[in-house]
Amino acid sequence: MAVPSGRPVWVALSGGLDSSLMLTLAVAACRRHPRPLYALHVNHDLQPAAEDFERHCRALCSRLGVPLFVEHVTVARGERGLEAHAREARLAAYARRVAPGDTLLLAQHADDQAEGLLLAGLRGSGLRGMAGMPERREWQGRFMARPWLSVTRATLRREAATRDLRWVEDPSNADERFDRNYLRHTVMPALAARWPGAATSLARTAEQLGESDALLEELAAETLQALGGEAACLPVARLATLSRSRQRLLARHACRRLSLPTPPRARLESVLDQLQARDDAQVHIDWPGAQARRWRGHLYLLAPLDAPPTADTFLTWDGRAPLETPLGPLAWQLLPDSPRDVSLMLCLRRGGETLRLPGRGRRDLKRVLQERHVPPWQRERLWLAWEDDTLVGVLGVVAAEGWRLVPMPDGDDSTKRR
Repeated sequence: MAVPSGRPVWVALSGGLDSSLMLTLAVAACRRHPRPLYALHVNHDLQPAAEDFERHCRALCSRLGVPLFVEHVTVARGERGLEAHAREARLAAYARRVAPGDTLLLAQHADDQAEGLLLAGLRGSGLRGMAGMPERREWQGRFMARPWLSVTRATLRREAATRDLRWVEDPSNADERFDRNYLRHTVMPALAARWPGAATSLARTAEQLGESDALLEELAAETLQALGGEAACLPVARLATLSRSRQRLLARHACRRLSLPTPPRARLESVLDQLQARDDAQVHIDWPGAQARRWRGHLYLLAPLDAPPTADTFLTWDGRAPLETPLGPLAWQLLPDSPRDVSLMLCLRRGGETLRLPGRGRRDLKRVLQERHVPPWQRERLWLAWEDDTLVGVLGVVAAEGWRLVPMPDGDDSTKRR
C-alpha cells in the first residue's frame, strides 16, 4: 500500500485483534521503509471495559515503541442510533489529531465489508449504502486507508496466533441483540458452512458496487455541469427533461455537494413530483437536515432555516469590523466611497424601504430584490444598513450610491466560520 513519501502514518488503535495486529505489522513496515508512525486510540467511554481498552493500547504501544495519542470523546444520543453518533465522534477525533497530508490506517477486513453489505441490503439501502467501505479515500485532506478489505478475519486470527499477539475482546461484540453481532455470530457462520468463501465473495461484491457508484457519481457531476454547475439552484425546465432515475441521481449528488443529508426515497419522490407544478406554486418540502424550495423556475436545495429575528432587532456596526449577529457572522463590509468613520444601524426589512442606486435614482427595495432574483425566504433574513435615516445598503445584495460592498477579509475568523 502506497502512502505519501515522508509523511507520518497513523494507526487507529481500538485494542482489538485487528488493530493490534495492524499496529504490530506497521512497526515492522516502518522499520523497512522509515517514516514516523503513531497510534491513535479513541475512548468512547460507553462501557466499563473502555478503560481496559485504553490500558491495553498504552501497554502495546510502550512495548512496540510507538507514540500513542488518546482522544476521549462524548458520544451524543439521538434518533440516528448509537453507532452513527459514535462514528461521528471518532471522525471528529481523527480530524483533531491527524494532520492533513497524513495517512490513517483502519483495520476493517473482508468480514466487516461482508457484514456491512448484508446489513445495507436488509435495510433496503441503495447502491451507495451497499457499496461498502473504500480501500482508500481522501478525507478532509487526509488519506484513510483500509488495506485488509480482501483479508478475512480467520486469516488475521491465524497471523495473530503465530505472533503470540494479545488483545482485548469487546464484551459488547457478543451481544446478538445488535444486528451486526447477529450477522457475525449466526448468519455468517451458516453462510460459510454452505459457501466457504462467502465473506470474500461478498466483500468483492461490495467492491464492485463501489466502482459502479463511483461511475454514477461521475455521471451526476457531468449532468450537474451541463445544467449550469450550481448544486444549490437547479433549473427546473432542464431537470424535467431527464429520466426519473437521473433526476434522483442528480438530486442526491447535489445534496452531497452541499453537505446536506440526502432525502429519504418517499420525500425525494415528492420533491421531483413538484417539477411539474405551476411556476407560481409555493413548493417547500422538508426532510431531516435539509429542505427543497421552488421559485422562478429553479429548484433550491438548502439547509433548514431558523426563524428570523424579530423586526425590532437592531445592531450597531462600523461597516468594517467582524460582527456576530442572530443570523450568523457578517460576510461583508459596507464602506463609503469617501473614507470616513461611520456608525451604521442594522435591522431587518419592515416593508416600504427605498434606496438610491448609482445611475438609477431612488428605487423601491422590494423591486430591487426581485430584479436581483433574491428568493423570498432570503429577503426576510437580509440585514439592512442605515446611516441615520438613509438606507445605504443591503448586505450581500446591493450598496446605495456612494457606498460599496466588500467581502470580509479572508483572514478574519468570522468569515471562515461562515
